[in-house]
Amino acid sequence: QVQLTESGGGLVQPGGSLSLSCAASENIFKLPLMGWYRQAPGKQREFVANIGSGGNPKLVDSVLGRFTISRDSAKNTLYLQMILLKPEDTGVYFCYGLDWAGNNYWGQGTQVTVSS
Repeated sequence: QVQLTESGGGLVQPGGSLSLSCAASENIFKLPLMGWYRQAPGKQREFVANIGSGGNPKLVDSVLGRFTISRDSAKNTLYLQMILLKPEDTGVYFCYGLDWAGNNYWGQGTQVTVSS
C-alpha cells in the first residue's frame, strides 16, 4: 500500500505563488501515473493535472500557463508549482497515484486558499 503525503499548501494573495509536494512512501516507479485533483467548498473534486512516469504532463485548461506538474523519481515526490493564483484556485488539493494493477492511492489533501 503506497502512502502519499501532500505538503506546501497555505494562504496566498491573488497573483501569488505556491508549490505543492506529494511524497510517496515507496518508489514512484510503482505509480506510472500520478496527479493532482482539487475540491472547492461545496463542489465536486475536479482534475487539475497528471503526469506519467515518462513525462507527458496534462493540465486542465483553467490552469494552463500557470501551473506546472513534475515528478522526481530520485526523491519519490510529485510536485505542483502554481503561479498567478486566482481565488477560484482555492480548495483542498489531493495527490493521487495509479499503480500498474489499476489501484488508486490518495493523499489526505492540503488546503490552498487564495484571498486578499
